[in-house]
Amino acid sequence: MARGGQGLARVAVVVRAGAAPLWWLGVFAAGIGLPLPGLTGRRIGVLAGAAVFLVTAAAVVCARRGRYRELSRTPGRAGRHDVLQDREVTVRNWRRGHRWWLLLAFLAAFGSSFAVPAAGGMLLAGAGAGLRLKAAWLGHRERAQDALLWVRVDWLGRSGGRPAGKAVKGYRATGVAAGDAAPGGSRRRTATLV
Repeated sequence: MARGGQGLARVAVVVRAGAAPLWWLGVFAAGIGLPLPGLTGRRIGVLAGAAVFLVTAAAVVCARRGRYRELSRTPGRAGRHDVLQDREVTVRNWRRGHRWWLLLAFLAAFGSSFAVPAAGGMLLAGAGAGLRLKAAWLGHRERAQDALLWVRVDWLGRSGGRPAGKAVKGYRATGVAAGDAAPGGSRRRTATLV
């Protein structure tokens, strides 16, 4: 980084990065596990899976919310020489760093279908939905503060890819037009000229 600048990744993008893979791996695991009779039978498996989906989504949304509030309350201003990481790079880095965990989670979800059909997959899908909702909550905070929240990449690496981990000592803020992701971490929509 030039002249002491830091690499910064969007907090909401990091949170949202795991949502799609967890959702789709969960849906796939539930789908291929559904035909298995399991120990409980399909009906109980699906009902248990629906309950697990809701509980997991709620738990993921609420997890460490106080820490996110604390870090985002008084973010420092991003410096002139700080480098804002593209959304695609942030997502790719998170998914590469967690690919083996995602694979193990999928295998565990599928394996659990031999006992409780579809429930493990629905748990994974619930985690994905919870991450998406948490990113939307962060987007709401960003709009309310009229500032985008960023985390230093080196702190993110030391905290295992968790933007509210112990190694993260604070966030930095930019205006809402900075970077290539909208509040909440989604792709920024650009108007097309005709």
